[in-house]
Amino acid sequence: MSIKINIYNQKAEAIGEMNLADKVFGVAANKNLIHQAVVAQMANNRQVLAHTKDRSEVRGGGKKPWRQKGTGRARAGSSRSPIWKGGGVTFGPLKDRNFSKKINKKMKRGAIVMALSDKVAGGNLLVVEKLDVDGYKTKIFNKIIEGLEKVLNKSSKPETGAKKTEKKKEKNRSVLIINEKKDEKVKYSGRNLVGAEIINLENINIVDLLRYRNLILTVESVKKLEGRYKS
Repeated sequence: MSIKINIYNQKAEAIGEMNLADKVFGVAANKNLIHQAVVAQMANNRQVLAHTKDRSEVRGGGKKPWRQKGTGRARAGSSRSPIWKGGGVTFGPLKDRNFSKKINKKMKRGAIVMALSDKVAGGNLLVVEKLDVDGYKTKIFNKIIEGLEKVLNKSSKPETGAKKTEKKKEKNRSVLIINEKKDEKVKYSGRNLVGAEIINLENINIVDLLRYRNLILTVESVKKLEGRYKS
């Protein structure tokens, strides 16, 4: 069983149809699995920045501050004790913490397939014949995306109470573009567009698929995704 979808050119004109594999673009969502995949990806990308020094790492404090007895003061062995100002920190965050989480390959692939299927079900997926920009032209690429977004807005569920102004549209843009291969012209033409993200097929991930409302795929991307996830 397959799902029919239109193919558009860069002028947002329908030029044909293609069948989407039901095993990749027609899978029922499992919220628990998707949540687990998102948490794992975000945890694995987390950088450990906070670090406090314990008494062995703080500089100085090698000499005993004063003699053990006869001064009337409390005995002290080092000025870098945690109870001294400028001393080490007890039970503070350390740089060797590990936040990584494991998720098996089958679960990760399943979450991505579910996210792709959700885009199709919500009318937020558009297939374009190819993405080709003559030079590094942000203005031209922006016009291409605007035309494709108009098609997506017609097919997706309308948002209530949204003002249809150009300024509002620019702020509300949320589109992920997946190209079948790395293309420097496409990448640099669209990297400054607010609300748009361009990645190649090798960098597809669950977080980006959920973060952006609309998804634009090239025909070759669809074929490669089906070849990768159909089995």
